[in-house]
Amino acid sequence: MILVGHPQHPCPIPITELLDLARHPIDRPNSPEYSSMVAEARKTLAEDGCAVIPQLLASAALPIMSAEIHRIRPFLHESRIPINPYFSEGDLTLPADHAINTFIERSGGFIPRDAFDATSAIDAIYQWPPLLAFIADCLELPQIHCFSDPLAGLTINVLDPGQQFAWHYDTNDFAVTILVDEASKGGLFQYSPNIRSADNENFEGVKACQDENLATVRTLQLQAGDLQIFRGRFSLHRVTRVDRDSPARHTAVFAYTERPGVIGRLERTKQLFGRALPIHEEAEQARTRTDRLMD
Repeated sequence: MILVGHPQHPCPIPITELLDLARHPIDRPNSPEYSSMVAEARKTLAEDGCAVIPQLLASAALPIMSAEIHRIRPFLHESRIPINPYFSEGDLTLPADHAINTFIERSGGFIPRDAFDATSAIDAIYQWPPLLAFIADCLELPQIHCFSDPLAGLTINVLDPGQQFAWHYDTNDFAVTILVDEASKGGLFQYSPNIRSADNENFEGVKACQDENLATVRTLQLQAGDLQIFRGRFSLHRVTRVDRDSPARHTAVFAYTERPGVIGRLERTKQLFGRALPIHEEAEQARTRTDRLMD
């Protein structure tokens, strides 16, 4: 990997107080512990597209980051809409019970990147060069870059009591998240590893998941402080409904890309944030597809 340099982040809290680097020495790439972490992450990513670094956040960081999220919650865009896994409209030429025509409630919302203060502890972690280098090593990539999108680069996914994120695919090849506030009941991450491929959407398998046939589905009981690397382009996934008596579930979503300067897709941006900026319109006009998959 190549370590991409960044200027010193203005967050007043040292990164050593935010991450448990004694347990997870991602700042020591030449250490045997680092090599072991990368090898394990590569193994699980190869097996089912998912790797978890447990308790990467230092225990003292959790209340700091949770308080930061609560401060910026007024910027939350919340919605309750029916979606199919492709964030698309239905297709009248297909049967009514086809996966494309099966819509399930997606509730909750996202806090966009432009809500974060310059001194944000969450943003400091997101942009920390050793973390980017570590994630790139786990993904066996030469380097990765922070998403250039002014709304979607760094976000908080919020699921309040009674809310859920229905089955869907990601538009990026991989996603990185840190669970900050976990639900006391519900809010489970579930996924069907590699249920589709570049040349086969496997609509029957997708429909089985939509119908609660979970034979191909794995469930993760993530804990606050866990970092997850997930290949969600080919693996259908969801977050189950948060119990009505549970605290809210807050997840920091770190968007990285292999290429610099990437901007999110226009329609997905509007769906997630309720708005788009001129830069999204411009990027959409210049965009070329790299695959033929349904989004």
